[in-house]
Amino acid sequence: MTTVLSLFGIVGRFAGDLMTSALGWASSLLFGRVPRSHQIFLVLMMAGSFLWIVLVLSLLVPSVASVLLAATPHPPFVDMAWLAVALLFGVVFLPAGVGLAGYLVPASGERPGGAAVVRDILRGYLLAPLISALLAFLAGVGITRKVRSKRHGWSDTHVPIVVKPGGYDQMVADLRDALGGADLQVSVRDAPWVLTLPAWLLTRVAGGNVRKLRPDRLVELKGRSLRIGVYPSDIAISGPVRQRTRARAAILSRLATSSAHLTTSAEAQQVEDQLERLAKRDKQARSVVRGATRNAFKAIDATLLDLAVPTDEWDILYRLRLQIERDLLAGTEPGTSFSSHGAAATASATPGSTALVG
Repeated sequence: MTTVLSLFGIVGRFAGDLMTSALGWASSLLFGRVPRSHQIFLVLMMAGSFLWIVLVLSLLVPSVASVLLAATPHPPFVDMAWLAVALLFGVVFLPAGVGLAGYLVPASGERPGGAAVVRDILRGYLLAPLISALLAFLAGVGITRKVRSKRHGWSDTHVPIVVKPGGYDQMVADLRDALGGADLQVSVRDAPWVLTLPAWLLTRVAGGNVRKLRPDRLVELKGRSLRIGVYPSDIAISGPVRQRTRARAAILSRLATSSAHLTTSAEAQQVEDQLERLAKRDKQARSVVRGATRNAFKAIDATLLDLAVPTDEWDILYRLRLQIERDLLAGTEPGTSFSSHGAAATASATPGSTALVG
């Protein structure tokens, strides 16, 4: 009996982890990687929609309501009649809260005013059931994909990104070239309909506030023993260990100068943009203005010393800064290849130095 209970516990934990991962992937696919300042409202939208469907089921299926009442601490006077009133109240008014959260998702300067406020709040009555259904559907898709990967002995690696406006197609081309340079030949094709349909449905229902956060297009890079889903918020790499690791290295190297941010805060993204402008100076200009390049790196270093962003974002910025300097030292175009022929030049620099050799 102990063995059976242990097996049930293991299976339960695996199913829970799988569902959590699938729901997280589903929310990322629907809304993208949202800036930190907006995440609380997105979480409220998702949680409100999920809670709304639970309330509806409890109202329609009395046995579910009974389980909720029995499992929740409550005063003695609260009975099924009180619970029915509370459920009805939640079903009627919770979608308005979902709509309000959707209205608040953008920064304050980007929110519409006037009658648009009421319209966005009322739109919650469409968003709540739609988001609930899409979350369940995408969670199922996520579980199916994970089971298929396990069957082939594959696993997944995710690279969170924020694609710049209008930069999705350029990023796809950059990633394809980077993978080709790493001897991973891939073809570009549209993602399966099970991934594109949810975004299409959300586009038809959501207002402009939410629409800005959902993917406009989904593309998949397919190679031998390799599948890479390219989303405006995430790059999902599936395959055996060697191919997956090699693809991740090539992609991260290329993202240093591609049309996507690796950070979410506005302050960190500004530093990323500065590094990209520095990296994309043409070769002739770089050979003439070595002093200006050194000063640019010093200014970036000074910014990094005082930049109050989460540790993971600071680490990303520092890695990008070192990669771009390394490529410039090696005489290669930053972000296009792993540098080996420039090792001698790099070795002549003082360890820890932030100045270019020249």
